[in-house]
Amino acid sequence: MGLFFTKPDEKLMQQWQQQPKELDKPWRDFSWGQKEALKENLKNFSMSHPDVNHVKILVAGQIGAGKSSFINSVDSAFQGRITSRALVNASDGYSHSFTQILKGFSIRSGGKKLPFVFKDIMGLEPDVLAGSQTEDIINALYGHVKDGYKFNQEQALRYNDQQYNCEPNLSDQCFCLVYVIAADTVQFTDDRLIDKLRIIRQRISEKGIPQVIVMTKVDEACPPVKNDLRKIYKCKKNKEKMELCSAKVGVPMNHIFPVKNYHNEIDTDDDVDVLILKAFDQIVRSANARLSNGASNL
Repeated sequence: MGLFFTKPDEKLMQQWQQQPKELDKPWRDFSWGQKEALKENLKNFSMSHPDVNHVKILVAGQIGAGKSSFINSVDSAFQGRITSRALVNASDGYSHSFTQILKGFSIRSGGKKLPFVFKDIMGLEPDVLAGSQTEDIINALYGHVKDGYKFNQEQALRYNDQQYNCEPNLSDQCFCLVYVIAADTVQFTDDRLIDKLRIIRQRISEKGIPQVIVMTKVDEACPPVKNDLRKIYKCKKNKEKMELCSAKVGVPMNHIFPVKNYHNEIDTDDDVDVLILKAFDQIVRSANARLSNGASNL
């Protein structure tokens, strides 16, 4: 018997296409004038533990999501100019991770080095033997992986390797994991990659390590936002993507922050900066709370 397909109802299709892409009011309260206050609070930040001098933050994410660009964007927001200390891949196609070596990036404000260090790692890929291994990410969080380690896609770092730190101290460890996920492709993310994120989340949640999602490329996912970044919390599509991301990975909505990274700009912008700084402020607060509440259990 042949298969028959009904013709789509044109009226319903038109109604769907005409659904508002913007909400009547922002779904999240956000003050666009808090940039300088956020900067000052972070510049005057003090550690909650006497034996730790820096808040270390591990940044993980799918290839091309904007991990290194987010690090550069945070640095740019503090410097007041576009910086590019963490190298990024400028090509349109991202078949392999540009980051191959574990490296730490401190954040500066003018000539002052702030007590924050980002750890940038190889991008995640869906295949088992591709991209950074889940064990390497977990070990890097716990301080077992030394800076300069070159990631091996086929095998995670072993305890008898010279780049393995058998007895990490508190200062070697990371106190927050940041997942960087692109808003324009989150609905197409391979389930195998999501499974990797879930494995990591389950393992580190046992130790109470907080996780934050930075959702990049929100301007590419929602045309009204591309024209006016201040519509970011009125964009229905971005809210739905954040909800989807929360459901897939398991991170609550109040730990997901939409941002626009600096990409082709040559000057910084206050609206871009304030979104970046708000996300970073939450990351730092989460990490410092973990350090003060249960450092002995790390």
